[in-house]
Amino acid sequence: MVGRFLSELRGRRIVGVRTKEGKVLVPPLEYDPASGEPVTDEYVEVGPAGTVTTFAWVDEPLAGHPLDRPFAWALIKLDGAGTALVHAVDAGNPKALAAGTRVWPAWSDHPTGHITDISHFVPEVTKIVANVRAEYRLQAGGALRVFLEGVERGVFLGGRCGTCEKVYVPYRASCPECGNAIPDPIELPDTGTITTFAINNLPDPRAPQVPFVSAYILLDHADIPMIALVGDVPAHEVRQGMRVRAVWVPEGERTASMANVRWFAPTGEPDVELS
Repeated sequence: MVGRFLSELRGRRIVGVRTKEGKVLVPPLEYDPASGEPVTDEYVEVGPAGTVTTFAWVDEPLAGHPLDRPFAWALIKLDGAGTALVHAVDAGNPKALAAGTRVWPAWSDHPTGHITDISHFVPEVTKIVANVRAEYRLQAGGALRVFLEGVERGVFLGGRCGTCEKVYVPYRASCPECGNAIPDPIELPDTGTITTFAINNLPDPRAPQVPFVSAYILLDHADIPMIALVGDVPAHEVRQGMRVRAVWVPEGERTASMANVRWFAPTGEPDVELS
């Protein structure tokens, strides 16, 4: 019984034996441990993948252990098996292993018909390292292209719905509330009011300093705020209702991009009371 199991391992196959009740024992046994009855002569190939049912982590491997680095002893129920097999799992760290983890055998390069022909098991997905870098070049079209062309000229373009009279910025071709088409864009001032904001403490290449403020700014005559940076003011002095104006890059440096707006800076006007 054991000889058949080890011979199959030499061929990189794992087999069990079926009991009279239909349960597959792995490793195979001569007698059903539940009933004491002799097993059948039917050998069944199982796995090779399986599922960890429980494990014990070994931080300091001993000389006789299968791995020279931290690993886990685990009970592994191979696919198609009715019992679990004890073997080593190389998971890297205990946080990468849990009951239910799917594992696959790592086979020895020189099988000899021994249980060590399975060197160890490894989690189904461990780490993928790929030196791949993807670059994207986006082409703005439709309403967004119209808006960015306006920003390149140093103006913000919005759209007024002819039905609900709401003004949206950036410009869009249809009203998101009533669905009606919006005609030609309208120019909006580059001044507005901070409706809400966040103080950020992580560096950002677009920010004037750290900490910096990102805010929703309601441009004058608009009904929906736009997000932008706030500069030329200490972060702790920014507040809701503060009046701000866009700080533009020099005209010769502008492109069809929101990078034309460095940030919004306080105008010095009295705060606006927000409803």
